[in-house]
Amino acid sequence: MLVSERIGQLFVDAGSGRDRLEYTEYGAGERWVVLLHGQLMPRRMHQPLARALAAEGLHVVTLDLLGHGRSDRPADPLVYSMSAFAEQVVALLDHLGAPEAVICGTSLGANVSLEVADLAPDRVRGLICEMPVLDNAVEAGILAFAPLMFAARFLPFTVDGLRLVTRPIPRGLVPFWAGIFLDTLDQRSASVAAVVHGLFFGRIAPSSRRRRQIAVPALVVGHPADPIHPAADAAMLAEELPNARFVRARSILEWRVAPERLDHEAAAFALEVWETEPTRRRRPARTT
Repeated sequence: MLVSERIGQLFVDAGSGRDRLEYTEYGAGERWVVLLHGQLMPRRMHQPLARALAAEGLHVVTLDLLGHGRSDRPADPLVYSMSAFAEQVVALLDHLGAPEAVICGTSLGANVSLEVADLAPDRVRGLICEMPVLDNAVEAGILAFAPLMFAARFLPFTVDGLRLVTRPIPRGLVPFWAGIFLDTLDQRSASVAAVVHGLFFGRIAPSSRRRRQIAVPALVVGHPADPIHPAADAAMLAEELPNARFVRARSILEWRVAPERLDHEAAAFALEVWETEPTRRRRPARTT
């Protein structure tokens, strides 16, 4: 089923001036779904899922968060945090005139989805969290991203050199996921250092106590044999969220190379959420 696709933009005040965010809409209607990408990856990674969900009658939006994809990339680490990303998602909903949406995210996007539910529970119809990064991922995350931050800050030619090599390769001449890999390498050293620095020194997700207060329906997807996104974190999140269901992916690549089963799970969940009355939600008091 063919669906309409439209590219749009909005501007947010992230602390470094008016910054531009870019997004793509798929389909139409009032059953909104927002898809959020992984760290340093472009929104285009969710293009196949967006098209599959829109073919089911959902109105899907993929967003490049600040510092990613085709959105602006300021070099100030103070503008990057999970809570700032959550505010950008709420600004997107305001811009689109969407009262609420199912928020779906992968890796970084999963954690941002939790932040949106904590920040603005009345705007969240449901959650789909693939590969959340929580307590069990701390050591692997440090090992993966600390060297990247060091290289971007003190050896910027390594990041900028990769960009010079990969940027000229036409994305239409390579397989889809090879193009996403090339887009992920298309970085600027100053913004990479700022993004990783900002996320390193902020909270990676709402606390366990606050996660237990997120009452909206949730679908949590975990992967085996993935140290940065351990299945234990996904299973723990599914236990914490009062109305969550856990789905185990067969591998870290299943949703990328053989997506039919998980696409069906996501579409069925989103449609069910939109067909039932929303869970009554109360904004938790922000006390420690």
